[in-house]
Order: sequence, then structure tokens, then C-alpha cells
Amino acid sequence: MTNITDLTLAELKIVIEGLGEPEFRAKQIFDWIYKKGAASFDRMTNLPPAFREKLAAVFSIERFELLDLRRSKDGTEKYLFRLWDGLGIETVVIPSRDRTTICLSTQAGCKFACAFCASGRMGFLRNLTAGEIVGQVLFLRDHLEVAPTNLVFMGMGEPLDNYDNVARSIMILNSPDGLGIAARRMTVSTAGVVPGIERFKELGLQVNLSISLHAVTDAKRGALMPINRKYPLEKLLAAAQDYIRGGGRKITLEYVLIKGVNDSPEDAAGLARIAARLRAKINLIVFSPIPGVKLEPPGPDRVQAFLRVLEEKKVPATLRQSKGREIQAACGQLAGRAAGRT
Repeated sequence: MTNITDLTLAELKIVIEGLGEPEFRAKQIFDWIYKKGAASFDRMTNLPPAFREKLAAVFSIERFELLDLRRSKDGTEKYLFRLWDGLGIETVVIPSRDRTTICLSTQAGCKFACAFCASGRMGFLRNLTAGEIVGQVLFLRDHLEVAPTNLVFMGMGEPLDNYDNVARSIMILNSPDGLGIAARRMTVSTAGVVPGIERFKELGLQVNLSISLHAVTDAKRGALMPINRKYPLEKLLAAAQDYIRGGGRKITLEYVLIKGVNDSPEDAAGLARIAARLRAKINLIVFSPIPGVKLEPPGPDRVQAFLRVLEEKKVPATLRQSKGREIQAACGQLAGRAAGRT
């Protein structure tokens, strides 16, 4: 049975017409699900009873089971959800003074096995559907009254490895008939899936793109991120330049600082050169420890020295504070707790 939240409005209109109903019924259904939070077709009282029965026979409205909620001292919240097939995903809510950001997962597990990321250590289980991506937002809004101002596709998985479902979810989240979240308040992060970047520029929405760089030579990046062996730096940077020329918004380079690995002044100078080439801004993130991984964060002096090099090179850079570390909710720490087995 198809989860109705897997469908964009345009797709739903086609299906509804195929059921012998006028297409405006699709907007009514969207209104019930995305504006009024309906979790069953019985609640959709402006639809004819016979049509509601027909919908219930063809579609489901899937909701997650919340297995666990953990709260950090800094206000960050991490939710462990069980999907219909028993797999687990984690979603993070990050509050700040003027915004509430939801960090969304796009896959159960991840196939790219970055050395500094817990999701890759559990392996790849499957892609999430568009409805499962959107469903994370719906659950938090409908059950916990979380009102997101920003969405980042930076949780478990590689978004551009699940391009079709991620793109479909963005259209639903952005649609005025859906959740109506502005495209510029959404950010998709990629480890460097070049074909996905090439397709992303064709999405036609001003969604932000963030590239997880983390090293400035092929040797170092290949050791940290196996994807670099398939899409080495020059190929990745060329795709990023083409994305910008094609009308894409300014790119952000994510860079996790790891003690003795990629935190030298030479690394900083190389990062500045890449940022200047792409006219990109830089988000520095101090590595958050992961159980079983023998990597360490650099000390504050080393971090500040790295940042000073970037400032001297006059490239825009910020040091992002990783929230939720003590509940394993910071960058690279999500793992779905062994696929939902607590």
C-alpha cells in the first residue's frame, strides 16, 4: 500500500484523477495532512464518504513510532524513530535564539563509510522514502509541537545518493499546499556525489548546498572519505563550479577538524584556496568523538590557529558549535542505535 505522503501534489493529482475524482481533491487531501495534521482519511470530512473509503483502500498515512528521546543540556533533542520495517533512524532538533532547526535523516545507515561518522559504521540498510523524510517533520510538528524555521538534510545517510526521494520531499516541504517552508531555509549536505550535484542544480528551487570537504588533498580526503576515490577533489570542485554557474546559490564547505589529521596551517591554506576558487563560505566543526573511533578533536589553540589562517586569507569562515555531544547528537554521531535495537 502506498504511503500518501510519498507523493508530491502534482503526482497526487494524477492519481486522484485516475480514481475518477476531480484534481482539486488532491489539494484538499494535502490541506488535511500538511495543514491540519490528519492521520486518517476518516478525519477528512469535506471528502465524500465513498471517496474516503476508496483512499483508505489504496493509500496509508504512515506515522513513526517514537522509541526514545534524549535531551542535551544545551537544549538539543535527539529522537529515535522506528520505521514500518523495524529499522531505526535518528532526527535532531537544534534550538537557538531565533530559529529551530531540524536535522533530517535521508537513509537508514550510510554506504560511504567516512572515518569520522557513526552512520557509515553501521553500513547501508536502505533509502528513506519521501514520505519518511517528510514524516520526521510531521511527527515533530503534530505530536510535539515543534515549529521548524530551518531544515538541514545532514542526519543519517547521504542525501544525494537518495536524490529522487530527497528532491520529492523538498517539493512537499516547500509547497504552499504542503508545509510551506522556504527553499532558502533548507540545506542539503553531500559528501561529494558528483552526479547528484549535477542533478541538484536542475531542481529549480533556491535550496542551499553544503559540501562536506574535510581535507584538501586527494591523499588525505581519500583516507577520511572513501567516496573521494570515485569522485576525486578536482572532479568534485569542477562539479561545484558548474553548479554555481548554473544558477545555484552560494556553496558552504563543511570541514571537520581532526587532531593531527587535517588541522595544520598548511591544511588551512589549502582550504582557503578552494574556498576562494568556489567563492564559498566555510563552516568549521570540531570533531565529535565516536565510540570505537580512534580520532580526537584538536585543542582550542590549534582550532584558533586554523581559523586565523582563514581570516588572514580573507575567506568567510565560522566555527560552528556542535550541540548535543553528550547525547551523541552532534555532527557525525548519529547511528540509529543499531538500526532501532535499543
